[in-house]
Amino acid sequence: MGFGLLILGVALWWAGHLFKRVAPARRAAMGDKGKGAVALVLLAAVILMVLGYRMADGAFFWGRHPATVGINNVLMLVALYLTSPGPSKGALLYRMRHPMLTGVLLWAAAHLLVNGDVPSFVLFGGLGLWAIVEMAVINRAEPGWTAPGKGSLGKDVMFLAISAVLLVVIGYIHLWLGYPAFG
Repeated sequence: MGFGLLILGVALWWAGHLFKRVAPARRAAMGDKGKGAVALVLLAAVILMVLGYRMADGAFFWGRHPATVGINNVLMLVALYLTSPGPSKGALLYRMRHPMLTGVLLWAAAHLLVNGDVPSFVLFGGLGLWAIVEMAVINRAEPGWTAPGKGSLGKDVMFLAISAVLLVVIGYIHLWLGYPAFG
């Protein structure tokens, strides 16, 4: 049952995010009410993914190692920064087209580095693959992208500091749930 919920959650995540690109006329016909419907689909997806992941059992291929935990935490810091407004408001990565999706891809890779079991392949692999597909779909739908104006290095530093604080908070939440993120 856990795998079914997990797969359904990942599938709903894909569907909710790709709906606008795959069926633009149908999404446009829904108007502003469509935002609420998509938000509910995504909320259901997250709930199903969490429940399914916690319930799913599968083959185990590799686990945590002190070196991979350290690499994971560095990747997570970068992923958190990329999913913040920092890249579009700062001076370092303002020319990057898909910082948030790249952050999701790094998040997925970081988690696969320390979670080598089948449920993790489905969850993190599925969401990492979604980020790659989403970037390709956006690039095809909107080929003419213009980077925002260059921001300040101070914004980069500020959002990196916020990302570091979030990393610690998320790490302690993981510890509370039984997943020691810091080794």
